[in-house]
Amino acid sequence: MSSKLLRGTFILTIGTILSKVLGLFYVIPFYQIVGTKGTLLYNYSYVPYTIFISIATAGVPLAVSKFISKYNSLEEYAVGRKLFKSGLVVMMTTGLAAFLIMYLTSPMLAEMSIGKKHSFNVEQVTTVMRAVSFALIVVPFMSLIRGYFQGHQSMGPSAVSQVVEQIIRVLFTLIGAYVVLHTLHGNMVNAVSVATFAAFIGAIGSLAVLLWYWYKRKPHLDELLEQDKGTINISLPQIYKEILLYAAPFVFVGIANPLFQFIDQFTFSRAMSEIVSGKMADTAFSILNFQSQKIVIIPVSLATAFSLTLVPSITKAFVENDQKSMNYQINQAFQVLLYLTLPAAIGISLLAEPIYTVFYEHDPLGIEVLRVYAPVAILFSLYSVTAAIMQGINEQRYTILSLLVGLLIKLSLNIPLIKVMQTNGAILATTLGYSASIIINLIIIKKYSGYQYRLVFRRCLLIVIFAGFMWVGTEVTYMILRLFLSPQSKFQSLIMILICAIVGSGIYFYLGFKTRFIYRLFGERVNNVVKKLKIPLKFLPKGERG
Repeated sequence: MSSKLLRGTFILTIGTILSKVLGLFYVIPFYQIVGTKGTLLYNYSYVPYTIFISIATAGVPLAVSKFISKYNSLEEYAVGRKLFKSGLVVMMTTGLAAFLIMYLTSPMLAEMSIGKKHSFNVEQVTTVMRAVSFALIVVPFMSLIRGYFQGHQSMGPSAVSQVVEQIIRVLFTLIGAYVVLHTLHGNMVNAVSVATFAAFIGAIGSLAVLLWYWYKRKPHLDELLEQDKGTINISLPQIYKEILLYAAPFVFVGIANPLFQFIDQFTFSRAMSEIVSGKMADTAFSILNFQSQKIVIIPVSLATAFSLTLVPSITKAFVENDQKSMNYQINQAFQVLLYLTLPAAIGISLLAEPIYTVFYEHDPLGIEVLRVYAPVAILFSLYSVTAAIMQGINEQRYTILSLLVGLLIKLSLNIPLIKVMQTNGAILATTLGYSASIIINLIIIKKYSGYQYRLVFRRCLLIVIFAGFMWVGTEVTYMILRLFLSPQSKFQSLIMILICAIVGSGIYFYLGFKTRFIYRLFGERVNNVVKKLKIPLKFLPKGERG
């Protein structure tokens, strides 16, 4: 069973990574098709949609997965099937309710999002919001089926359905927008409406894959029902109470970033319009909340995924009251997080000009925003990991408090800071909001787990030193490359990024190997990677040459 679980987790991880890669890099051709105006309109609809979908699913699919896994291990298979049947009805209901609420409130949300004399009017933004709202009908229902399969340690259906969903969504988005604008010669509103409606089409494709898997695997699932012990009779209200207590905090963690973005959505353009023209305000908002956001989130996804794998171990150590093991796991979570996020954030900030050019175009405002925004990725990652650790020590209730404090700070400071610092003011308000939330989380972790930060603080200083050497090496390389390559060219920018990335990562990981720090973080997994990459032994510490 353990090997099956490991294989399944690997498959799901690969599927998730492929899905995220597709969801990230489609913005390059999409931007070329619709431009800044199109991404502005697209983002107006997608931020509220993300919030609604998180509330509609309410973390239930993940909770259902763990619930079914728990009772399957007790050979009480009927409990999981009972929950599944009931959950489908609940998810259909919440999905339909979320769709109706978003569809009907779209005019109000659109009016909140835009001010006067901007690129689009309320009716146009409403149209796009309503186009994406249809996905809310399908996604919660689909997500529950994924959770059911995962509860049976069957990760393939979830992985395949995620990839299929993204492929269909991306293709429909790009082809649809292109056809509307360049073949049918339609307007931007119709093109972006088709692009956002792709979320519904992708969800239908994913659902079709899951139903096919259900048809193929139902005989096996029915065989498990015949082996049911039948010793536990738990009512649906008891089931949902257990699920909601577990899932509720995940809703707040999941929508933290969209909520910060939503505050920008209904305050940024209004505040900026008092300083610059409405068109310039809209352009700056699109750069902040779509173009730059898509790039900044790259290191967040990677580091968070690595760090969160340690959370089950933290939970186990906490339950068993093993303070030494828990301290070790928390130390690892923080160190892995910073070790992966810090160099990526520094690299994106340092190479903001060629990176922004490759993804979009050479735009001075976009480059400046990305340069300032990139380091905030560290805070995004740290918030997610501290919230996960709080879940591990069973104090997830405080995630709601910390998030509300952060949002209040963001909301209070956003407009004043924007008026003083323009786009950078919104970034600073986000930084201060997230910092407050993280500080609260760190205090709660220390109070309820007895964890001390001394060791991780020293190790983090070492990581900062590594990153400093990396920064110097990358900066020198970049300055030399600029003598004969131009960051205004997409192809030449790509060459600059690749060369600087090789130099910077080479310096960074060499220092990690030389000090053996990387072995303290990843252990034997490093040796496996070294062997596969065929790294010469002379580059490794003597104790690790085997």
